[in-house]
Amino acid sequence: MNEFNKAKQDYLDTPIPEELASHVEAGIWQGRENYRKNRRSRYFRRSLGGVAACFVVLVGTLNLSPTVAAAAAEVPVLGGLFQVLTVRSFTDTNADRTLEVEQPAIQGDGEFTQRVNEEIQRRVDQKITEGNQLVEEYKEAFLSTGGTQEEWEAHGMGVSVTYEIKSQREGVVSFLVEFNVSFTNAYWERAYYNLDLTEEKELTLADVLGEDWVSVCNESIRTQMAAAEDPTVYFDESMGGFSSVDETTLFYLNGSGDPVVVFEPYAVAPGVLGYVEFIIAS
Repeated sequence: MNEFNKAKQDYLDTPIPEELASHVEAGIWQGRENYRKNRRSRYFRRSLGGVAACFVVLVGTLNLSPTVAAAAAEVPVLGGLFQVLTVRSFTDTNADRTLEVEQPAIQGDGEFTQRVNEEIQRRVDQKITEGNQLVEEYKEAFLSTGGTQEEWEAHGMGVSVTYEIKSQREGVVSFLVEFNVSFTNAYWERAYYNLDLTEEKELTLADVLGEDWVSVCNESIRTQMAAAEDPTVYFDESMGGFSSVDETTLFYLNGSGDPVVVFEPYAVAPGVLGYVEFIIAS
């Protein structure tokens, strides 16, 4: 048996301590701006505090056994490696709202991984707080204008944090984290993460498309807009519509590795269309 197969067998044969589940749960629960106003920073702040350490310990624990990993998290797998996993998953319901959280993290114990996971943790905690505050303010306004507690509870208010993996290939992961408060479409935000785990860096459109990325994106987007079934659905520049991509432009990588440029609601088209996407074929 070669070294790889022996290591794999040792991995599969690792016994699962009975108390591990409680330790995982305890680890997950340890520790706890507006996206449109403050675009996601291209540089993550470094911290060696308890939150980052909690992520590192938890990832190591989940890697002890595939059984534990399957039980504790929804773990997409590529090449036998855990790359993105769920580190916090819970539902909390009270008389005012239902809070649902599915929080991701990336695998690894290096400085880059810690910075990314800390950024996700900070953002998720901030959005949970903002969501709860919005529900509280809306409830106060609702009751002050004649609504009853029973009517309020019937509304079924919700605050959610979820994520979606867009692609995983050759050490590159692309995923989004979405925040939503159910009673208002105005509070619907996404943060996109495009990460090269091998080079330990955040990818940019220039990394994917080359130094001529601005003109490549602009030409493709304008061509797709003009070819739409109803081109007039898009705002023109005089209406504040699309003019050019830049370093703050949102994007993710699809399963083919092509960048998909994303515009927030109302940025290039009516809000009813939600987030508007354009695939930039490479």
